[in-house]
Amino acid sequence: MKSISWDNLNKLESYKKLKTLKDAVSVAKSLNGAAGEKRVAEFSIPMSSGLTYNYAAKQINKQILTVFKALVKEDQLLEKFAALYNGEVVNLGEKRMVLHHLTRGQLGNNVIVDGTDKRDFYVKQQNAVAEFADKIHTGKIVNEKGEKYSTVCQIGIGGSDLGPRAMYLALENWAKTNNEFKMEAHFISNVDPDDGAAVLSSIDLAKTIFILVSKSGTTLETLTNESFVKDFLKKAGLTPAKHMIAVTSETSPLADSPDYLAAFFMDDFIGGRYSSTSAVGGAVLSLAFGPEVFARFLKGAADEDKLATETDITKNAALMDALIGVYERNVQGYPSTAILPYSQALSRFPAHLQQLDMESNGKSVNRFGKKMIYVTGPVIFGEPGTNGQHSFYQLLHQGTNIIPLQFIAFQQNQIGKDVLIQGSTSQTKLCANVAAQIVAFACGKNDENPNKFFAGERPSSLIYGKQLIPESLGALLAHYENKVMFQGFMWNVNSFDQEGVQLGKKLATTVLSGKMDGALKAYSNLLIK
Repeated sequence: MKSISWDNLNKLESYKKLKTLKDAVSVAKSLNGAAGEKRVAEFSIPMSSGLTYNYAAKQINKQILTVFKALVKEDQLLEKFAALYNGEVVNLGEKRMVLHHLTRGQLGNNVIVDGTDKRDFYVKQQNAVAEFADKIHTGKIVNEKGEKYSTVCQIGIGGSDLGPRAMYLALENWAKTNNEFKMEAHFISNVDPDDGAAVLSSIDLAKTIFILVSKSGTTLETLTNESFVKDFLKKAGLTPAKHMIAVTSETSPLADSPDYLAAFFMDDFIGGRYSSTSAVGGAVLSLAFGPEVFARFLKGAADEDKLATETDITKNAALMDALIGVYERNVQGYPSTAILPYSQALSRFPAHLQQLDMESNGKSVNRFGKKMIYVTGPVIFGEPGTNGQHSFYQLLHQGTNIIPLQFIAFQQNQIGKDVLIQGSTSQTKLCANVAAQIVAFACGKNDENPNKFFAGERPSSLIYGKQLIPESLGALLAHYENKVMFQGFMWNVNSFDQEGVQLGKKLATTVLSGKMDGALKAYSNLLIK
């Protein structure tokens, strides 16, 4: 097998060719008339779980696709993906493998670490979580009064909160409609005591299981919130150890502590923002909806991972999405990307993607610590439609920056009910808005009044499916994880460390120690009384 070369993007001949194709395509002209209908049909890639990725409204033509194919081959993108899931150390900064794909299915070879097959390890943890959740649901594990637990609350921050919270909210209404709802879930993440107090005052503490999530067992914000919760429990006359479980590493101080009903394990090969399919997401989702629903979510992710290995880019949605994103960022010069889910269930999905993308690829040095001479990850933001249309879409339509858009939509809602208003249902109106916005952004509108003139040429993609269910949610998550990974490979950055997260945390510890001077001391004096 040919050895892999990790080169900066600007060194590649295919990228140099791509740079000559700036502004090569008019989206408005491409979507015009019968040719536009044909393009919408052709520029489409089936995903798993009934999803489809459509890029007809992107500034892409067959010439650019030919260069994309050359770039994939020259940059060995699929070989790099194989190296990752086969257990090579691709996280050079922390000298670690990256194995989150193994939490939902087997790609490639078995990965053996210290004599243990890591896939077996992750399956063991999933089974342990499932067994525990079943005991909670059936009343084999009860509180001090012999009552069943009815609520679960996750204590974590960053990837221990954003992903699991987004996934829970995405399936909450579906689970209630389909008789899969077991326990209500809440989340405490912000070290601001107002966050914790608001949650704790709204739930029945005596019937609540708290999940403390910290891989190291030393995360300052999470441990602070744990103490806050324990204080509430004690004041309510409850024993914290009867209400808390831990998700951590086997070497952390939380692993064998009598302070928890149970402990479930992740490891250093699972990054926080990639941990929703590990015990980090598995514990809260299995308690909230049942282990079978979590297994369906994993299957959707696993099926989409397999499609990410497809060598034909016109059949590999994650790779195509990544290539278009790099073209938009590095050739077209667009600074941001908006994620626009037309599904209220995905209300927190853009927030999760913010961390996934910006923490992974927001780097200014390459994998070997050399300073970049080209831009890397874009700014990611978004809100659900149609709310966003009455908020920041004004800037998207007529602002001075062109911001690429990624729409997500479903043909059916989750609740199985709809409201008929003025001849059409609310779901029909929702989907009509998606179609209208895609064309409006692409084609614009001529008007003699400058205030009513829309230039168009705002590129967008669309991921759509029948309904947001566990499998399609898993596929959607895996799509974006793999897209971010492919883009990191192209930019030659380490997408799996987050040193930018650490500096502020270290300085906060310095403030708390009182050993500070200069501006740090001055700002601290303004805030800490």
